[in-house]
Amino acid sequence: MWKNVAIIGVGLIGGSIGLALRERRLAKRVVGVGHRAASLRKAKRIGAVSETTLRLERGVEDADLVVVATPIAQIVDQVREAGVASRPGTLITDAGSTKATIVASLDGQLPDGVRFVGSHPLAGSEKSGPAAAIADLFVGRVAVVTPCPTTAAGAAEEAADFWSALGATVFMMSPEEHDAALASTSHLPHLIASLLAEVTPREDLPLTASGWQDTTRIAAGDAELWTQILMDNRRNVLNSLARFEKTMQAARRAIERGDAKTLRRLLTEAKAIRDAVGS
Repeated sequence: MWKNVAIIGVGLIGGSIGLALRERRLAKRVVGVGHRAASLRKAKRIGAVSETTLRLERGVEDADLVVVATPIAQIVDQVREAGVASRPGTLITDAGSTKATIVASLDGQLPDGVRFVGSHPLAGSEKSGPAAAIADLFVGRVAVVTPCPTTAAGAAEEAADFWSALGATVFMMSPEEHDAALASTSHLPHLIASLLAEVTPREDLPLTASGWQDTTRIAAGDAELWTQILMDNRRNVLNSLARFEKTMQAARRAIERGDAKTLRRLLTEAKAIRDAVGS
């Protein structure tokens, strides 16, 4: 589907994109771009990319599609740099976990003919680096494409085709809608999982079982990356956190008062919501 694809950032997400492109034979050439030679060598060794470069401008100069898969604090600058070095007609997208700031910062900032549209694949793991990459990471997962009013005609559809080709189900929504929803479904859960791990006494850790381990698994994610995400989307995270605190206080009052009826209702409602998602 693409002659040349450049992936900026070849960690878990970028490496998995490269593996999927190459195993599905969707690109003739996949160039990995990064700032650490060791990571690029690993990405090439596992087959995620066909070639690598430390020079971003060289990596994107012949690309039909550029995917920026780096921490969100780097995305805007890297998209701008890639845009200057890309040919007219090139499509650039990203894989950042927040969208409103990124999309607004890039609006009208790229050379004529170079197109950008935001994306976010809702896939990943607490692991990181190219060694954690897997070719089917996006199969059966959701990817969100976030066009804005000034997005070039056809760019969002091309980005949607890209994620669909990797096996994802694509949703289209505005950057603002994305950030509001992900605050509840991704960002707040990570914060709560991390805080649960934080308040667990170390002497009790030998007694943890699958419940604690399942609930706190995502707390093993990169702390710097998640600090960036939570700070960038803090308004929406605070709104979601307020809803959580209200429900938590209701549960606390029920336990304090011995109010089994209210506690059972909260647990039953929570079970119904979780059951609706499926396994």
